[in-house]
This record gives sequence, C-alpha cells and structure tokens, in this order.
Amino acid sequence: MYKVLITAPYLIKEFDKYRIEFSKNKLEYVIANVNERLSENELLKYLSDVDGVICGDDEFSPEVIDSALKLKVIVKWGTGIDSIDKRYAEKRGIKVYNTPGAFTEPVSDTVMAYVLGFARKISEIDKKLKSKKWEKTELFSLSELSIGIIGIGNIGTAVARKAYAFGMKVFGNDIRKIDDKIIKKYKIEMVEINTLLRKSDFVSINCDLNSMSYHLIGLKELKLMKNSAYLINTARGPIVKEDDLVKALENNIISGAALDVFEKEPLPIESKLRLMNNVFLSPHNANSSPKFWQKVHKNSISLLIKGLKGGE
Repeated sequence: MYKVLITAPYLIKEFDKYRIEFSKNKLEYVIANVNERLSENELLKYLSDVDGVICGDDEFSPEVIDSALKLKVIVKWGTGIDSIDKRYAEKRGIKVYNTPGAFTEPVSDTVMAYVLGFARKISEIDKKLKSKKWEKTELFSLSELSIGIIGIGNIGTAVARKAYAFGMKVFGNDIRKIDDKIIKKYKIEMVEINTLLRKSDFVSINCDLNSMSYHLIGLKELKLMKNSAYLINTARGPIVKEDDLVKALENNIISGAALDVFEKEPLPIESKLRLMNNVFLSPHNANSSPKFWQKVHKNSISLLIKGLKGGE
C-alpha cells in the first residue's frame, strides 16, 4: 500500500467523489490543512513517509524534496510547475507530472471577459447609472482594437482564436518558434516584445513563470505601452513587477489592469491595487469551471497511480 498526500485545494473540496479511486488502488491518503498553498515549513510536516503527492502551488524546494525519503511522484494539479524544483526532484528519481492544457478554455474566456469589460466600460457605466447618472459614454468595438499576447502556448493560442473571432488585430510574442499554421489561422503578427507593448491596446500575459520571465514587465516596459492601453495577467504574479505596475496606474502611464494573479497570494489587505477603480481583481480564479476541474481531478489521480506503479 502506498501513502499519498493531497494538498491541492480544489481537489480537497471535492475529494469525497474520488475516495473510491484511492481505495480501489490501495492508496492510503492524508489530506493537508491548506488554504491557498503550503510553505516549505508546512510541507516538511507531512512528507517524511509519503510515496506520492497531488499538490497545488506548494513550495517544493530541494530542502523539502530531501525530507521526502520515500517520495516517488509529484503531480501538480493544473499546469504551472514553477513552485516545484523539477530538475532537483528528477535528479532524486522523483517523477514530476502536470496536466498541460487543463484550463485553456476558462482562462482564455477570462482574458476576453476583461477585454470586453474595459472596451465596453461595463463596470463604469453600471456604477454611473446606479448613482442616478444618465450619461452616454464613448465605447469601443473590439474590431477597432488590438491585443498583444505574450506566450502563444495553449492558453495564448486560445486567446488569439477568440480575439480573432471578435475581429481584433492580434500581435504575438514567444521565445519559441510558433507553428505557422496557428499564425496564419488567427492572423497573428509575431513581433519583438517591445513592439508588442507599443502597438497593443491590450497586453495579455500568458507565458510560464521561469528565470527568463520573472519581472518581465516592469516600469520600463509599462512606459512603452499606450496611455490608453490595459495590462491583463492571468498567468503568474511575479511575471509583473507589482510595485512598478502600481506606479504606472497611479501616474496614468497605462489606463488600467486586470489581475488574477499576484506576487504575493492572497493579495495583502493593504495592497493599493484594492483601492483602484481602473483595476479588475480576481483571487487566482480564472481557471474556474466545474467541467475542467473534474477533468484535472481525474487526470491528476491517474498520473499519481501511473507514477507510483512505475509508469512513465
């Protein structure tokens, strides 16, 4: 019998539906007490005798990995594995899995919801009317606007597909070579990042967090954007230097931002972002979708079992 640790908050909420899978495969399980994610010190309390983990954005540092003497497999519930030192884990003979493409549709939907919200000034108009003002406001059709997508992976491609369907001009940037079929299909103009920042009415961050993308967007980059432009981040918080973004918003360097992710999560109560009328905020929730959550639950459990039983 294998012992496994469950720290992924979304799976924990619905774990009763999947207990039979663990029993059927003779897996003893421990469910962690977790809100958003576990720190290194919190993980150290659990890992000494577990064979496998289904985790969220927990901090799997070398110290944590070294403490897990029996660990054979780490399954990341979802896509991003930036919180796991994958190279060190694999060096220790521990398999690391994730579920790529898991939330392509809900996250790209969220990006387009933000785009529409800003272009059509949904929140602003609603507030005015509810405060007894009857004012006509200048709005924009998406076909008049452009979007720059940083990271043309699964989610970035879906954003391009949906933006193209709305008639938007689409700019793209990626460190990898992107399939010409995708570029032609959605009429993506691939450009250098500085060109993308200068030309786009909306900049959507959809790349991975790694050493190259950490603080990719700071004050220097924000100053390249149009004063009328908006920044959207549904990827990872540390891709944007948050203090610089606050300065850019306070000084009207850009018109607004939509953020589902932050450098520190949960977003601190004292964050200035909470007080800004030109910012949409969401608690790392862009992946929300019962249909796709269920797929990730099932895939994560399957990968856990495969990893424990010697699969590749």
